[in-house]
Amino acid sequence: MPDPALSQAIREAYAAAPSEVVILHTLEIRHPGFIEPIRVVRNFPDRQSWIALGGAAIQAVLDAMAPEDREMVGLVARLEGSAPADAGQLVPFIALAFDLELPPVENVPVPEAVLTIDNVGREITDALEAAATSQHRIEVTYRPYLSTDIEGPQMDPPLTLTLSDARASPLKVTGRVRMLDFGNKAFPSAVYTAKTFPGLAR
Repeated sequence: MPDPALSQAIREAYAAAPSEVVILHTLEIRHPGFIEPIRVVRNFPDRQSWIALGGAAIQAVLDAMAPEDREMVGLVARLEGSAPADAGQLVPFIALAFDLELPPVENVPVPEAVLTIDNVGREITDALEAAATSQHRIEVTYRPYLSTDIEGPQMDPPLTLTLSDARASPLKVTGRVRMLDFGNKAFPSAVYTAKTFPGLAR
């Protein structure tokens, strides 16, 4: 079953597989303990392609980065206007190999997949290890881009998953990702207490 969130452009790219258009898969990993989201792209380090597409705006993003991070950039692209962090902004994605089998578009209670990120650095490993022991959930947003269009992801809305059972080593991070578990949420979600609803106190 086709995913209705995918744009017509990326559906055509999947169907025709033109040699001049590459589908770039990205992940954004967020947690309240992170200074900023971790953003990675399944691509090789490449700055010149994005400067050619975005000119001075892309160059400004690269100039704001630390030199060692700048060398690892695999994509600079704009986030959607509803993004939870840096909405509508041009942001860099670090080139890293990862594997994510997207959940199928079908009626299952809570679709799950396994995420593997290879060749991670110590900074990412430390951040994920700290987040894994936190009470807050780790959110992962998947966005596909086309190499010819950096003005927004080709999925609206992007797919947001939660990461659990994260295990980090010096070379690899693995974990299970799943759709937000709406089925087990309380309804109504509001908790009526005397503090939030003083009229209840008698």
